[in-house]
Amino acid sequence: MVRSQRDLSRELSNIQLFENPQFKLEQYETPAHIATEWIWEMASKGEVAGKIILDAGCGTGILGLGLLLMGARKVYFVDKDESAMKICIDNHNKLKEAYEIGDAEFISHDITLFDEQVDIVVQNPPFGTKEVHADKKFLEVAFKSAPIIYSMHKYSTKSFVEAICKDFGFTITDTIRYDFPIKAKYEFHLKPVKNIDVGLWRMEKD
Repeated sequence: MVRSQRDLSRELSNIQLFENPQFKLEQYETPAHIATEWIWEMASKGEVAGKIILDAGCGTGILGLGLLLMGARKVYFVDKDESAMKICIDNHNKLKEAYEIGDAEFISHDITLFDEQVDIVVQNPPFGTKEVHADKKFLEVAFKSAPIIYSMHKYSTKSFVEAICKDFGFTITDTIRYDFPIKAKYEFHLKPVKNIDVGLWRMEKD
């Protein structure tokens, strides 16, 4: 386990990122500083140590690995992109050489096939730029999988998040807004970095 927010930030800053991100899957890494704040906030609520957690659409694993570093008992890493999962596994193996961490299970298939019960779900699903409400299926799986969900979405979809949360019998307890920096990765990107207004919603079963 890491003992400080600074140590957590340092380790997450060294996570290997996507080698060939796929625009169709909207693969943008959660920045290390946001992941660090997110995980530290969860830990301060007693929602990490000893918990079983699903990292849905894990990409190269920054959220789930951070949770393991903070004492999670087990993390399910789920992503349908096999190349991203390979990097995730490599990242995990490097951390495991340096730290005693909890169990990890790596599942390379569509999130809709996940059928385990966990304590908490964390996810930064596609923002829906390529496919409108591509995040909807992630939320639907999350609501069936855990009583507490942390989910990041474009803040402009606030009304959608609130509505689906209510439909599934969940209450939004916290919302944090971030400027989410997206670095130019695709040929149509005109700026080196573009900031997206996003929200991190914490939802709890009624």
